[in-house]
Amino acid sequence: SRATITSIAKDLKISDVAVKKRIEKLERRGVILGYRVAVNPRALGYETVAIVGVNTEPGKVIEVADALARRPDTTFVAVTSGDHEVLAEVWARDSKDMLAKIKEIEGMGGVTSVYPAFIVDVIKHHTCIPEEVISEKERKAY
Repeated sequence: SRATITSIAKDLKISDVAVKKRIEKLERRGVILGYRVAVNPRALGYETVAIVGVNTEPGKVIEVADALARRPDTTFVAVTSGDHEVLAEVWARDSKDMLAKIKEIEGMGGVTSVYPAFIVDVIKHHTCIPEEVISEKERKAY
């Protein structure tokens, strides 16, 4: 999100106008959802990060997911088909703060169980599309 249209055009050997049109097309199609800054939670004073699996009462999945998404300490919330109905990334100042947040989540209406997995080390965190998943046909379409 920091590269200029001019620098992208130069790298791709196409015009600025062509780059701008391609970006606008990707935005319209919902491929590009926005532009964000990746931050290190620990550098901001959040020493403890966990992926929290949440199981819910029948029919309460969306309600619980929405409530988690409204919390300022969650950075990611998804409804899943795996071991838990909802997964959330939760940031906390320290382990004591995280335990308090987990207790709060356990007490939320519709929640039946909570399974936190504390992140010890991040090996990869990448939000761009891996080049190998884009076919040549799709590449030319953009």
